[in-house]
Amino acid sequence: MQLPRNNFKHALGAGERQIGLWSAMCSSIGTEIIGYSGFDWILLDMEHSPNELPGIVAQLQVLNASQSSAIVRSPWNDMVMIKRILDVGAQSIMFPYIQNADEARLAVESTRYPGRGVRGVAAGSRASNYGRVKDYLVKASEEICVLLQVETGEAIEELENIAAVDGVNGIFIGPADLSASIGHLGNPNHEDVQAAIKGVAETLARLGMPSGILAVDEDVARRYIEWGYKFVAIGTDTGLLAEAADNLCTRFKS
Repeated sequence: MQLPRNNFKHALGAGERQIGLWSAMCSSIGTEIIGYSGFDWILLDMEHSPNELPGIVAQLQVLNASQSSAIVRSPWNDMVMIKRILDVGAQSIMFPYIQNADEARLAVESTRYPGRGVRGVAAGSRASNYGRVKDYLVKASEEICVLLQVETGEAIEELENIAAVDGVNGIFIGPADLSASIGHLGNPNHEDVQAAIKGVAETLARLGMPSGILAVDEDVARRYIEWGYKFVAIGTDTGLLAEAADNLCTRFKS
C-alpha cells in the first residue's frame, strides 16, 4: 500500500494558489458538508476551538472522501501533541505562535523520526494505514507539510531566520494576534497592521517561501491574494453559519 499523497503540500511547492476555509465547529457532519464545497484545503482548528483528537479523526475520515486537503492546527508547538496528531493521519500541521528559528526547528523536528527529529515511533498507527504502508517510517516526511504561524511583531523581526529553517513548507500570518501585538487589538485593518502583512508577503516571496493568511472579508481576502499570499483561508465555518442564520432570521422578523 502506497503512502497517501499530500496534494496540498505538492501544490504549494509548485507555486499554485490554494484557497481554504477555517473549521472550528468540531463536527464531522459540518466538515463533510464543507468538504464537498470545493475548497483546496480545510483547516481543523485545535487551538481556538474545543476540537480533541477523536473528533479530529472523524473529520479527517470525512475529508478523505472529498477533494479538500486537511490541515490540523495544533494547540501549541508541543512534540507530544504533534506526535499524536501525526499518528491519527494528519499530514499537514500548522504550528501557532512561532517566535524564532529555534522554535521553528523544534516544530520541524517534532514531525521527523529520530535521526532527523524527535517524533516517537508507532508502527501500526492510522497514519500508516495501521501498518499496511510498509515503508512509512522511511518516507513519512516526504508527505508531511509544516506550516508555521508568525503572529507577533517580534516574530516578524525574525521572519527571515524562521523561513530559513530546513523543513518549513509555509508561513502563515495571524492578523488578529499580530494586530494585538503591535498595539491595535481587535483592529487588523489598521494601516500599521496591513503594512506589516504586506511586508511579510513581499519578504516571503523574495525568499521563495509560500505565505498564508486568513481573511473573513471577501475584499480583504482578494487584497491579500493580490499581495502574493499563496494559501488563503477566505472564511470560517462558524462565521458562514452565523451570518446565514442571522440574515434568514432578520428577513422574516423585520
